[in-house]
Amino acid sequence: MDYPNDQHPAAPVRSGIPEHGRIPKYYAVKARISALVDELGEGGLLPTERDLSERYEVARETVRQAIRELVLEGRLRRQGRGTVVAGPKLEQPLSLASYTEGVRRQGRTPGRNLVTLDRFPCPEALAAETGLTRGEPVWHLERVLLADDERVGLESTYVSVARIPRLDVDFEPDSSFYAYLHQQGIAFGDADERIETVLATPREALLIGTPPALPMLLIHRVSRDTDGQPLERVRTLFRGDRFSFTTHLSG
Repeated sequence: MDYPNDQHPAAPVRSGIPEHGRIPKYYAVKARISALVDELGEGGLLPTERDLSERYEVARETVRQAIRELVLEGRLRRQGRGTVVAGPKLEQPLSLASYTEGVRRQGRTPGRNLVTLDRFPCPEALAAETGLTRGEPVWHLERVLLADDERVGLESTYVSVARIPRLDVDFEPDSSFYAYLHQQGIAFGDADERIETVLATPREALLIGTPPALPMLLIHRVSRDTDGQPLERVRTLFRGDRFSFTTHLSG
């Protein structure tokens, strides 16, 4: 049987072309550039907008819009004055495993750059969310997440000073916080996690090194230890063009 526009219903990803066959011109160009991306392979240099507009006989703005979407989707990335084929997205498991473990499993080198480490009285909103006591001292640890020295996210961690009083003394900011907790004899019990799509604030975009319009995946996590006591509250922004999340479900 022939299917309209080659959209076989069993295809893993349908082409996005409506059954009536009318599509925006930029989308048709995007599909052709996407096929070119597959041919070039990771790190391949995309032809210039002028070359592509001549090849596909469309305006440069049409090509520009198609490329813009492929950049947002993580298929392409800007490099200097050119555009190259991006590598596969990093897969981060939805589990109590650390960021370090997830990145290393994919053969990448994890890292972190310290933005701030300070302490302040626990505000009411944080106390209500975590079960900490309002006014008790809490640490705020903020770090830029790296994968092979590429900035890919921003992490803010809040934890009681009473649980880890020497965080500012004997913790290496570029190392795994979860490994540090383990060294302190603290074990994770369970956590509540929520994921949403957001745009970074101008400050966050500057720290991560992305345009403010780039979609981000925001994860909120509240963790408890094996005794059910509040342990940490984490807010992590991941670049939507560089990350996907995986989990295993069973019945």
